[in-house]
Amino acid sequence: MVPGGGIAAHEIIESRDELVRYLEAGCKPYTDWRIGTEHEQFPYYTAGHHPVPYDGLAGIGSLLEELCSTFGWHPIRENGAIIALRDPDNDKRGTITLEPGGQFELSGVPLRTLHETHAELTAHMHESAVIGEALGIGFLDAGFSPKWTLAETPRMPKGRYAIMSGYMPKVGTRGLDMMYRTCTVQANFDFSSEADMVKKVRVGLALQPVMTALFANSPFTEGRPNGYLSLRSEVWRDTDPARTGMLPFTFEDGMGFERYTDYVLDVPMYFVHRDGEYIDASGASFRDFMDGRLPQMPGERPTMEDWADHLTTIFPEVRLKRYLEMRGADSGPLDKRCAVPAVWTGLFYDSAALEAAWALVRDWTAEERQTLRDTVPRQALKTPFRGGTLGDVARDVVAIARDGLRARGLTDPACENETRYLEPLETIAASGVTSAEILLERYHGEWGGNVDTIFEAHG
Repeated sequence: MVPGGGIAAHEIIESRDELVRYLEAGCKPYTDWRIGTEHEQFPYYTAGHHPVPYDGLAGIGSLLEELCSTFGWHPIRENGAIIALRDPDNDKRGTITLEPGGQFELSGVPLRTLHETHAELTAHMHESAVIGEALGIGFLDAGFSPKWTLAETPRMPKGRYAIMSGYMPKVGTRGLDMMYRTCTVQANFDFSSEADMVKKVRVGLALQPVMTALFANSPFTEGRPNGYLSLRSEVWRDTDPARTGMLPFTFEDGMGFERYTDYVLDVPMYFVHRDGEYIDASGASFRDFMDGRLPQMPGERPTMEDWADHLTTIFPEVRLKRYLEMRGADSGPLDKRCAVPAVWTGLFYDSAALEAAWALVRDWTAEERQTLRDTVPRQALKTPFRGGTLGDVARDVVAIARDGLRARGLTDPACENETRYLEPLETIAASGVTSAEILLERYHGEWGGNVDTIFEAHG
């Protein structure tokens, strides 16, 4: 056991209660609350705008090696191949990881202020640009790959992705697109208690379509308009219903750590990680694993590390681990990447703002929430809602977030507060015009129908 009565990662799980306590251990006092940001980009060759494979003198593997030698990152390997980087200096820079199609992701450090988040993202972009330029690699900020077919998209040498790739087509039609051709910005937040967690989950789920609309940035597929403003969001609607979606049960009486644990126990597994190898357990039950009845590993029972791994394979619009992950935004340029954690920080980390946000969504029905989720990929802020549009709601949400950030009163050395990171969203909310709509206008106008221009104009 570990201090406080918890269970160590390598110890066998004895009961469901231990799984519940694992989640409950995420509760933190307000003074320990932090902001975590994860963002993804598409690497591409600046000459020709082709995708970057893993192998080769100017491949993803070389990019990772050069980041190690030039900027002091430490490699993490799987079967000899570098598949991630970590900061050897007490994790001050987070980790750099690879998504299945080579999407380059910074999983940032939990930070106290949005000013620190901006500095972290800026430093990462600088390091990536320095190494990328030497290798002829650029980085595109978009929610969905605008040019390459699925067949053209490379695959990274990670065992868990091979298992997921085999399973995805069995449970939906867009799972491989999700894995290989989407990019997101995710923001992570703490909670103080079970009640605080529940309120943030409910507000987060209800408002996720608003965020999808505000950050819509994926209108192209294979060189042409695809009919959506956020195709990334649409792809998630047909990926795997057992592990995605709006989680209507979270709005029911009795929602808490136990109820979420039961939900996760019923989500089919992907794999078990043992001795550096991934064992294909796709479709199996974690409940059976708890009883030692996993067909692939008869008699063996899970550890808390297995539970932590399984939690990472759940993909709802808001995901609970020992913190909350907001998962509804397309990837975008630096100012919008900072705006993702900014809007949620304003809503979640000031009590008056959280209450105002909850008052805004409290009476929305499950049908209304789902209709918003289903409609917003095509219509974004123009999605009809209660006699108006989602754009009307978005303006209220951004205003509440601004009040929350102002109340935090955290300034940078230039005495600017955190509200400045909301400015891109305030512009979008006021105009009702998303990044995706601006891109489409340029495509039909100055770009002359050539989507390749996006790499220079938007990368």
